[in-house]
Amino acid sequence: MAEPAGRVDETSSDGDEPEAGGSGVLRVFGRQLKRFRVRAGLERPEFGSLTGYSVSTIAAYEQGRRVPPPRFIDQADEVLDAGGVLREMKEEVARAQYPAFFRDAARLESEAVELWVYATQAVPGLLQTEEYMRAVFGMWRPLLDEETVEQRVAARLARQHVFERRPAPLLSFVIDEAVVRRPLGGRSVMRGQLEQLMLVGAFRNVEIQIMPLDREDNAGVDGPFTLLYRAGGDQVAYLEAQGRSTMVSDRREVQGIASRYGIIRAQALDPRESSAFVEKLLGEV
Repeated sequence: MAEPAGRVDETSSDGDEPEAGGSGVLRVFGRQLKRFRVRAGLERPEFGSLTGYSVSTIAAYEQGRRVPPPRFIDQADEVLDAGGVLREMKEEVARAQYPAFFRDAARLESEAVELWVYATQAVPGLLQTEEYMRAVFGMWRPLLDEETVEQRVAARLARQHVFERRPAPLLSFVIDEAVVRRPLGGRSVMRGQLEQLMLVGAFRNVEIQIMPLDREDNAGVDGPFTLLYRAGGDQVAYLEAQGRSTMVSDRREVQGIASRYGIIRAQALDPRESSAFVEKLLGEV
C-alpha cells in the first residue's frame, strides 16, 4: 500500500456500536465462507457442530458482523475443503479487530524492523498484560460493549507476537513515571503489569526506559508518539489522541520526531536504571 504524501487523519467511530461491522474485509470473508458452506451442502447448525460454534455466531461471521478468530478460520478452511482460500484472508480479517483509526498502524507495526514508542498516558499496548488491557478498555467513554472489549483485547494480545518474530525487531520504549505509578485496574493489576515490564525488558531486543517526574527537561512535552522503521528504510510516525490518529510520512517531519525521541531517551533513565526503578516500585505496590 502506498504511503501517504504527508499526514493522513482517520477518525474512529464513537464507540456506540462495534466497528467490525463496517469492515469490507469481513463482508468479503463472510460471503466466501457462506459460498464454501453451501457448496459443501452444510446447513449452519451442521457446520456449527463441526466447528464448535453456535448458529448465531456462524451467521454473524457470514454477515460480516463479527470478527472470526484465527482458530475458526483454520477449522472452516479444512471442514469446507476451501483449499486455503479462507486461510489466505486470515491476516486481513485479524486487522478488522482493530479500531478503524489503528488499522494502518497495526499493519506497519507487523512489518517494522525497529519500533520506538514514547508513552505518557498508559503502558504501551505491546507491553500490557491482559488484565491491564481490560482495565484500560473498561475505562473508555462512551462505554465499549463487552463484545468490542473482547475483540480489542484479543487483537492487542495478537500484536504481542512481535516478540516471537525472527529476525527479532529492535524495540525501544520510554514511559513516563506517572504511567507506572498510576494503578489502573487496582494494585494487583498494576503489580502484574510492573512484573511484565521487568520480564519483557530483559529481552535482548527490547529496551525500556522510564522518564522521571523530577526531570526539569523533557523533550516529550508535545505528547506520545510511535516511530516505525521498515526493512526498506522507510520511516513513519504514528500519533494518536482522543480516538483520532495521524500517520506522518513526510521525511523532514519524521526526522524531526526521531530527533526528539533521541533527546527523550537521553533525558530518561537508562535501561538498567529503569529496571531498578520498576523493581523498587514493585516493592511499594
